[in-house]
Amino acid sequence: MTLNRREFVQLAAAMGASLAWSGRVHASRTNWRENRQYYPEGVASGDPDSNSVILWTRRPYQSEGRKVLIVEVAEDEAFRRVVATAPAPVSSASDWTTRVLVGKLKPAHVYWYRFTDSEGNGSRVGRTKTAPNANDARPVNFAFVSCQDVNESKLNGYRRMIFEDERAQPRDQLDFVLHLGDFIYEVVQYPGEGKPRFDRKLYEVARIPDSLKVRTYHLPTTLEGYRAVWKGFLADPDLQDARARWPFVCTWDNHEFSWQGWQSILKAPSIEQPAQTIKVAANQAWFENIPARVKAPSGSFEEFGSVPVKNVKIEKFADDGLGLEPNNIAAINSLIIYRALRYGRHLDLLLTDERSYRGPNPFEESSTDKLADWADYGMFPDDLLQALDGGRAYNGGNPPVELEFNGTKVPNPNKDKPPQTILGGTQKAWFKDRLRNSGATWKIWGSSQCTLEQRADPENFPAGLTKQKWPAGRFANVQGGDFGSAWVERGEIYDLVRDAKITGFAIVSGDLHSFWAGYASAQLPPGKFEPIGLSFTGGSMSSVGGGEANEYVIKKDDKFRPLYLADKPGAARPESTYNMMLRHGVRPCFEYGKSFDRAKALALSNPDVAPHLKFVDIGGHGYATVRVDGQEMRTEFVCIPRPIARAATPDGGPLRYRIVHTAKLWRPGEQPQLVQQVLEGDPGLGL
Repeated sequence: MTLNRREFVQLAAAMGASLAWSGRVHASRTNWRENRQYYPEGVASGDPDSNSVILWTRRPYQSEGRKVLIVEVAEDEAFRRVVATAPAPVSSASDWTTRVLVGKLKPAHVYWYRFTDSEGNGSRVGRTKTAPNANDARPVNFAFVSCQDVNESKLNGYRRMIFEDERAQPRDQLDFVLHLGDFIYEVVQYPGEGKPRFDRKLYEVARIPDSLKVRTYHLPTTLEGYRAVWKGFLADPDLQDARARWPFVCTWDNHEFSWQGWQSILKAPSIEQPAQTIKVAANQAWFENIPARVKAPSGSFEEFGSVPVKNVKIEKFADDGLGLEPNNIAAINSLIIYRALRYGRHLDLLLTDERSYRGPNPFEESSTDKLADWADYGMFPDDLLQALDGGRAYNGGNPPVELEFNGTKVPNPNKDKPPQTILGGTQKAWFKDRLRNSGATWKIWGSSQCTLEQRADPENFPAGLTKQKWPAGRFANVQGGDFGSAWVERGEIYDLVRDAKITGFAIVSGDLHSFWAGYASAQLPPGKFEPIGLSFTGGSMSSVGGGEANEYVIKKDDKFRPLYLADKPGAARPESTYNMMLRHGVRPCFEYGKSFDRAKALALSNPDVAPHLKFVDIGGHGYATVRVDGQEMRTEFVCIPRPIARAATPDGGPLRYRIVHTAKLWRPGEQPQLVQQVLEGDPGLGL
């Protein structure tokens, strides 16, 4: 899409961005002198299209009011070929941040940019890249990341990403970085105030004004509190270097607002309260610090604007999950971030918001806990969760009146409720329409939540391990709360892909702090396994994962320990058999814990547990890269050791492993096929 200048001005205004329009090439005319101390959070760019990109910085001043910076965009790093110069206003109302939409740029082109204040104090130089035209057949390369908690870790993955990209051929360099959420963690622990988790270290992030204390964590409740956290995270040098090298495309997950929150409800352990004012504050802080093609409530170039709301309890929910309280709706609508970006002929990137519109949790009813002792080992009957998820729509509109397990029955608390939704009605309709009408080779869903089911087969437990014998033929779900346990909504999307004969459908996601690769299928055995696309989840950039937690939480004498960990003699730390259980079932785990013979253990694999999974590593940190072209999608997991301390070397430190998954583009009616290859290191029991 090519905009004329008038349309471009209107677009910039809607996004709360200033405007720069590319023109005649000339040498720089500013007196720029790099002085990074005046720009403590660096520079960034975001959401490029084929002829424009948004540029960002923060230049704080001591006085109130409004100041004006100058932004320059050049075709060379020395700024001898400047193509755009424009004012970039900053003010205390926007926490001294600025967003500049630069237009009339060349497609698929690298540009350099910098900001200068009235005294000549200059920001560092940033690098960005525009998207190719919609009919451009060149390959597209991007990385996807998530979950970067600098309160207890360092971002060595970005250093590795930069190191490799700088040495890659231009055709193989990344076009952008996709951030799938938890850019910040609003839960902040102060050094010296309690112990860090496990063997982690506590690093100073911020002292949060007007914070809410939950356990050892401080949570922001005001705009100033969220701004303090954002500044603490953006002070990280490796994150600054990454944002200065590539345009970022971002969605959010939960921690940009609230630990366990949804819609405008703040939720954390032992706390749940209406928080419309806090949701608006969180949205404003995100808007101020993430350059994205989203509309500010003010409609102005310079600030987010005022959204007057009150904290009012939400009493009623619509069938599409939306809380009908007016302040809730106003808070959610203060910033709408689901959107689509087109990259050449081969990529439509569809980003969704999976926290602001999700409905009530269907799995919180405590009466179902009376059915079995499954809570002892974290497994829940798959079929019962599906009934709770489906509500009144389950079984073709004939849900069971009671839920049964091993002869014990309880009333079905959801039999008269609508099905669970994570996307909500309006966003889901938008998403399905974009998916149905995409003309790109690959339709990639940027989802903050994993879409792959996590199952086990406890019917194959050794005799006597549990009080109750798990019934034969019934699988267990071992993780709830994401798209892996949203069968109705996930199935609705996958059925559309199948029925509309859409090929090249793939999902990239975050949140789980682990690497996953597999197939998108609405059902698993005993249902019909029917892959209609690909699904990948990237490891956390730095946040604690399940594998790490298991090492410290599960005791050596725990009878369920073989499902999670194998204590191989002479090994520095236990191996994660949990990966094996999710891929192959419980029998291989118990065998491996005795013999440490991988081949012997895998001979006991249950093929019906996870035909949809090709790889799992619940202890993986790092990032993933994707390359798509007219024939193939290539997804590479780059896994690093636990990033507790900052790496001392420019490459970000050693790698644990590098594994690649490739899939040829399939025809309508065919099923995708993933081919796997370990390129470096040992991914352990995840294969």
